[in-house]
Amino acid sequence: MTDEHTRTNTTPTHQGTVEAVRGNIVDVVFPRRIPELYRLLRAGDDDEIALEVISVLDPQRVRCIALTSTRGLSRGTTVANTGRPLTAPVGEAVLGRMFNVFGEVIDRQAAPDVAERRAIHRPPVPLADRATTSDIFRTGIKAIDVLAPLERGGKAGLFGGAGVGKTVLVTEMIHNMVEQYEGVNIFCGIGERVREAEELYRELKESGVLDKTILVFGQMNEQPGARFRVGHTALTMAEYFRDDKRQDVLLLIDNIFRFIQAGAEVSGLLGRLPSRVGYQPTLASELADLEERICTTRSAAITSIQAVYVPADDFTDPAAVHTFGHLSASVVLSRKRASQGLYPAMDPLQSGSKMLTPRVVGDRHYGIARQIRETLAEYEDLKDIIAMLGMEELSREDRRKVSRARRLERFLTQPFFVTEAFTNMEGRLVDLDDALTGCEKILHDEYADYPESALYMIGAITEAQKE
Repeated sequence: MTDEHTRTNTTPTHQGTVEAVRGNIVDVVFPRRIPELYRLLRAGDDDEIALEVISVLDPQRVRCIALTSTRGLSRGTTVANTGRPLTAPVGEAVLGRMFNVFGEVIDRQAAPDVAERRAIHRPPVPLADRATTSDIFRTGIKAIDVLAPLERGGKAGLFGGAGVGKTVLVTEMIHNMVEQYEGVNIFCGIGERVREAEELYRELKESGVLDKTILVFGQMNEQPGARFRVGHTALTMAEYFRDDKRQDVLLLIDNIFRFIQAGAEVSGLLGRLPSRVGYQPTLASELADLEERICTTRSAAITSIQAVYVPADDFTDPAAVHTFGHLSASVVLSRKRASQGLYPAMDPLQSGSKMLTPRVVGDRHYGIARQIRETLAEYEDLKDIIAMLGMEELSREDRRKVSRARRLERFLTQPFFVTEAFTNMEGRLVDLDDALTGCEKILHDEYADYPESALYMIGAITEAQKE
């Protein structure tokens, strides 16, 4: 565990003793000089127990949250102040590797040779240094780029349960990021299952994008303190590539709700008075400290896509309300569409983006997106009539609307690069102009004579072949 970056300072001035241990909360007495907030403390025979100072109780006592198991820790145990906060390794050497909250590799390979480590607690970029324009982050995925465009340097929420294609969509975005921007991808797993982490690592390796990706995990079986800080570790790595290398970074977080949940656990352990629905009273500030570091500077941007769990589907839950306040786009994955084979299984009526305004995307894009939504909404309204009476009972105009809607649904599907081995279909990266042109032609009934299957799983509309 101990290396040159985490070795403790053993001078008496920097030593303290454990006064109390209550689960993951440890009170430490420093008779000479107490450590500052967020300083990393070490205890145990091999410094295997890591503590972070979370509050100051009096001139000689601090309260800490454990980042590792406190097994073996007892009253009177010597604790050493490292004199520094938690740090994360930065540099080109971290690409293609998997790390934990301490910046230690967990992919069973040799530790990378990094020249620098940076503190994970960093202030956000000052407003004067941020970009003042809003740009679209193009994913190369038709359904997202047309109906829920992402903001470059913004935050997008990805809603989806198990089996609807969330991991496939995330992996495809990582692939497209490397193809289009030659940028860096960072996947941050907060409270991830070990199985999910291993599967994602293997999929990224097989798809050939691991060398431009960094994986950081605070796993489900780890202490709440580790899960609470792993997002800051990933952000520190992302900020290096944005600020020093001036490269665009795609930061994927799964799951942002588990960050809030870990904060609630820490708050409860500290004995703080709970807020509404039992959440921590510091929920808003803790989430803002993380989210505000994700932004665009004048040279590069960190764009974040975050999986969001909504407790009991209650969108008035404080965790959901505070998260939505930071998001600029929402992509909702539908199990019903997945069961119909419409991949990506994005629900076009529930998904949306603040970027979809004429001022940002232009009048043409805004108009086409609005027409698509109107057509698909009318089709939803007509489905009950079709189910009861059949298509024959619809008027000629309604039948045309149904035809357009069904062709739009199929055109918005797309073969992915990361699924080529399973589908035997070559992946497509679709330019936004090609996607808009295709949707526009379908809305104008230019492909009304084509069978629906001709528009299914293609890239640009020019690939459609009349059967």
